Amino acid sequence: MTGSTPAVVKSDQEWREQLTPSEYAVLRKAGTEPAFVGEYTDTKTTGVYECRACGAELFRSDSKFESHCGWPSFFSPLAGDAVILKEDRAMGMRRVEVICATCHSHMGHVFEGEGYDTPTDQRYCINSISVKLVPTEG
Repeated sequence: MTGSTPAVVKSDQEWREQLTPSEYAVLRKAGTEPAFVGEYTDTKTTGVYECRACGAELFRSDSKFESHCGWPSFFSPLAGDAVILKEDRAMGMRRVEVICATCHSHMGHVFEGEGYDTPTDQRYCINSISVKLVPTEG
């Protein structure tokens, strides 16, 4: 992040009051939920995935694919600047963290060149607990 200020700013206490302890650990402290337990890992529901912390629209179901990695996977975020990509050297490896551009909450990580048959050859590996699916009406 280039020192940008998020559009949604809350104190640590306000985030703790708004989010469950598990949501807080992932969204605000860059934790990771266990593999294969998230509510959206295998869902096929059509809709928009919003940031669970601030409601910003981040991903659409039409970019979701089955990667069998244990977390929901998308090949692209919504157009524009919905997410920020940030180098992450935690845990002794180089990864690219995916952060909500609106509130700077942790979503997961993005990986490239894994050989998935997707238009971008990217896998946005997103914690289910970081997002909320709003089904498309119809």
